[in-house]
Amino acid sequence: MDNNKPRREMKFNYGGQAVIEGVMMRGAHSAAVAVRNPKGEIVIHETPLSRTLYRSKIIKTPFVRGVIGLWDAIGLGTRALMWAADVAVGEDEEVDFNGPIGWATIAFSLALGMGLFFLVPTLGAAGLGNLLGLTPDGVAPIGFNAFLVNLIEGAIQITLLIGYIWAIGRIPDVKRLFGYHGAEHKTINAYEAGAELTPEIVAQYPIEHPRCGTAFLLTVAFVSVLIFSLLGRPPLPLLILSRLIFIPVIAGVAYEALQFSARNLHNPIIRAIIKPNLALQHLTTREPDLHMIEVAIVSFERVLVSEGILREDEVVIPAPRPEAVSPTLAATGSGD
Repeated sequence: MDNNKPRREMKFNYGGQAVIEGVMMRGAHSAAVAVRNPKGEIVIHETPLSRTLYRSKIIKTPFVRGVIGLWDAIGLGTRALMWAADVAVGEDEEVDFNGPIGWATIAFSLALGMGLFFLVPTLGAAGLGNLLGLTPDGVAPIGFNAFLVNLIEGAIQITLLIGYIWAIGRIPDVKRLFGYHGAEHKTINAYEAGAELTPEIVAQYPIEHPRCGTAFLLTVAFVSVLIFSLLGRPPLPLLILSRLIFIPVIAGVAYEALQFSARNLHNPIIRAIIKPNLALQHLTTREPDLHMIEVAIVSFERVLVSEGILREDEVVIPAPRPEAVSPTLAATGSGD
């Protein structure tokens, strides 16, 4: 890895996520999902992104763009997972990323996420606050007691987050998913460093990335403690309502904190502050093999074509590699 190579000038913060046997990458104009099917072929799906959301002043507006990032992660990412699952088991279907299925999936994901990572900690902290005598009536004005209960709420959030990731990370197929997550990070790190995008070169780059969605979730937990500490502990109905209403605010602040830290990695204080974020990423990433990196590169290059950075004739789809397929999914698709 050549650390002296000049870094590329970034006009857009490229990102993505792992999907089943593949990677989704997102640019300013389109998102591309590349997935390896049971025959070892790389199948690609591209979908255009809203000009209003991704190429207007909205995406450059501080705090507002964080809400778009949250919508992007939950909505676009979940629908990409659905399409990838079909391809990985040999059902190469065209899924409308903006149709009723997509909207229903977003609604379900939002409800599940808010219930598990916002409402459960809120109710749990309320119960512990009563038990410890910090909020005898379930209510506390702005002050030390309210701060402690909100700190307990944040601790429950983080514990649930880490516990959930650790538990699913023990499932073999999820380990492969986390390998593709590592491939996504390495590909973006290599591109931002100005490196050539080949599997062997990309493999040399770090598995952590400061703008990772996992880091975003941990930052959300810390920011929520700070913001909710300014509100005290109102009666339970208002408490729950405040948690729901402030989700966009927390997402916006957390996003700006991540962007600030990513721009200032040269600062030793910033590097020290983000160490927990980078450490948590080791729960959601695994060292990818070259076949996984190959898929991530294909997905990212399709995004670069949509950005006008690469020409169509510069992108080559690798030959099928049956040996690169998960044994479980290969067996699932063996009847095709």
